[in-house]
Amino acid sequence: YTPLETLVAPITRGARLQRGRVRLELPILAENGNAVPLRVSVDSPMSQAEHVRSLWLLSDRNPVKQMAHFRLGPWSARAQIDTRVRLAGSQRVTALAQLSDDSFWYSQADITVTLSACVDGS
Repeated sequence: YTPLETLVAPITRGARLQRGRVRLELPILAENGNAVPLRVSVDSPMSQAEHVRSLWLLSDRNPVKQMAHFRLGPWSARAQIDTRVRLAGSQRVTALAQLSDDSFWYSQADITVTLSACVDGS
């Protein structure tokens, strides 16, 4: 597994990382890693003064660690993303949010995948 600090370092560039404000929902068990549903929401008023600027979905075991990057702003009705991701086996998924004040907040969830989706070709 990739340590959290290593996983987020290219994004946060040394900024303080805080747990909270981000809620990550995904199944505890997925029979197939090809299309795992997940929801990320961030506690934010999404106003001009205070909003979510960016949201990342990170994998500690996929060949490509940054699964997705979403740009949000005060024009977004709410700070919530519903999507599906591919997962290379059982792992810990991280949702990382950057707010308009440049603070970084995160949440993590573990998932057991019985059939991996990302197979290393080597």
